[in-house]
Amino acid sequence: MVEIDGAAGDWGIKMKTGRKLFGFDRNVTITGFVSFFMDVSSEMIYPLVPLFLANTLGVSKSMIGLIEGIAESTASLLKIFSGWLSDRIGNRKWLMAVGYGISTLSRPVVALASGWHHVLGSRFIDRFGKGVRTSPRDAIIAESTDNSSLGKAFGFHRAMDSMGAVVGPALAFFLLGLLANDYRKVFWLSMIPGIVAVLLIVFFITEKKKPPTARAARPKLTLAHFDWRFKFFVFIAVLFAVGNSSDVFLILRAQQKGIEPVTIPIIYLLFNLVYSLSAVPAGMAADRFGKKRVILLGFVLFAALYYGFAVAGTTSTIWILFVGYGLFMGLTEGVQKAYLATIIPADFKATAFGVYTTAVGMAMFPASLIGGWLWDHVSPSATFYFGAITASLSAVLFVFFIMMCRGSCQEQL
Repeated sequence: MVEIDGAAGDWGIKMKTGRKLFGFDRNVTITGFVSFFMDVSSEMIYPLVPLFLANTLGVSKSMIGLIEGIAESTASLLKIFSGWLSDRIGNRKWLMAVGYGISTLSRPVVALASGWHHVLGSRFIDRFGKGVRTSPRDAIIAESTDNSSLGKAFGFHRAMDSMGAVVGPALAFFLLGLLANDYRKVFWLSMIPGIVAVLLIVFFITEKKKPPTARAARPKLTLAHFDWRFKFFVFIAVLFAVGNSSDVFLILRAQQKGIEPVTIPIIYLLFNLVYSLSAVPAGMAADRFGKKRVILLGFVLFAALYYGFAVAGTTSTIWILFVGYGLFMGLTEGVQKAYLATIIPADFKATAFGVYTTAVGMAMFPASLIGGWLWDHVSPSATFYFGAITASLSAVLFVFFIMMCRGSCQEQL
């Protein structure tokens, strides 16, 4: 069914199927499983790529940072456009299907790669697909969920996504042993869960069209629809992202501190397991105690963890830090989007998610470039000191943001 929130003339669309799975609207649950299978596909490859680039192809850390930065930030330009397009045409499902399909088609490129430029091509195609799908997907989750349960719904989605990132490295570890360390066969096999994700969208996601009056005002690609809270929050998120370099540097740091390459998928699996198990409780805590409190805790925790990566001296410390990093991800990824959903107009949800994810994604280009340059030209520790500093600044600004909201916003802390 379609619920119209608010008084007459206020077209706040809630697309609900009327059926629930695991306590959530069916769209939310199916979207979680879609992300689970796609992340199984992605994470069968991701932990192996930086090791392949550094150890096999002899690529410098600066070049690895450049590859990650180009892949993430360039593809992120699509997120704002796909969000605007989704709002304009009133369609989420098929943009999702196209995006997940494009990412799946990137797997043969890396499977056939013979140089770093092929790896860049594969990463770009994969992130291109992510740029197409992310904003419409987040809008479906927001529109299928009551405001009082947004933290839990986005937490469930992040939990399913990161559980896929647990299963993916585990499968990679198992298949590498079974296939005599043949990376290319693992890359080919990673297409299977990606295909399953696309089929789930096509056959199980249901979307109700907006009433004609609700679609009369076609959204324009402008920030004029959003108030100062949205703009300030996006600014803080971008500042934080500038210091949050690609996770490939965490993997390279683990190897540098003595963790064997064959064990890297396991430590990455542990990180994602903690991420998955903490996402739903973090979302529920955010719904109960306040989303901004949980977001602030995430900023502080990140600063402490990156300082830890900077000074770490033993492999056991690295294992502990990866566990803490998984907890940080559980506290922030879903909760930030859940908070965002409470401060944006109902008719521009996909556009708002697109602006947010594009801005943060664009910041990943300088983040990864700076991280790689600091690693090569200053020291590996400098990469993580820089991230700790930007996270601390973000936390200070967010406290100021909270104080401003107390004075002018009628919303929960």
